[in-house]
Amino acid sequence: MFPPFDPERDDRKRRPRVFARGQVPIRVLVPNIFTLVGLCAGLTAIRMGIEHRWDMAVAALVFAAFLDGIDGHVARLLKASTRFGAELDSLADFVNFGVAPAIVIFIWSLEDLKSLGWIAVLVFAVCSALRLARFNVSLDQTDQPAWKKSFFVGVPAPAGALILLLPIYAQDLGLHWPSLTPLVLLYTVAIALLMVSNVPTISIKMLGQRIHREYVPPLFVLAALFMALLLTYPAHTLFLGSLVYLASIPVSAYRYVLAKRRADEHAKAQNGAGASNDGSARQAGPERHV
Repeated sequence: MFPPFDPERDDRKRRPRVFARGQVPIRVLVPNIFTLVGLCAGLTAIRMGIEHRWDMAVAALVFAAFLDGIDGHVARLLKASTRFGAELDSLADFVNFGVAPAIVIFIWSLEDLKSLGWIAVLVFAVCSALRLARFNVSLDQTDQPAWKKSFFVGVPAPAGALILLLPIYAQDLGLHWPSLTPLVLLYTVAIALLMVSNVPTISIKMLGQRIHREYVPPLFVLAALFMALLLTYPAHTLFLGSLVYLASIPVSAYRYVLAKRRADEHAKAQNGAGASNDGSARQAGPERHV
């Protein structure tokens, strides 16, 4: 989208232009605007954390996660996917889901542990960066089997950021005590390791699959109910949602093992059928000569 510029070399006449007459269509800018608004939300969450306005910090991160979930779909819908947009999205994700939640949880609780708390924050931020880098590399792997598209490798960065704030949701429900701060440190490190682990988790790519028409109205009702609960009882909804997601990780791992086993059995069956056909062809050949 933005070609490199070398001040010691004037080849503007020979450089091909990405768009006609150097103009950029507005539809190409729309997904990047969503990404930048999400980045502003993540930075605002940091400010809210510094001011100890925890509800606003959580709301800003949830809004950033929502925008991160739709900017890619908007880009594909408008046919406006660009390399620049992909790089901008990765940088924004690191700030929103690697730096912002780590700083918020540090100011909220881990600051009491001083250096140990800061080490946990650094581990989470580094793991988030590694997670995003690994995800970007995996996008170039187009030869994966179809059944693997229903799973992520490790916990995605947006999900990791939201479930990291589970202790803050618990505080709003009256379930936190200062003596549990060491557990918050261990929980932070555990979520960081889950992001860079090879544990399979549910992929949002399943949203692209088709469902039966009779399931559409109940799905709309559930979506409306979820939004109503999130806006009315945000702490309760995020707390239960985080627990449900954590509980779904073993289920996803079990489903992954079953899907892999079925794929291996199917591959063995096809190889066995191919070998049988080859053997029959070899036996049938000499009989024709006889």
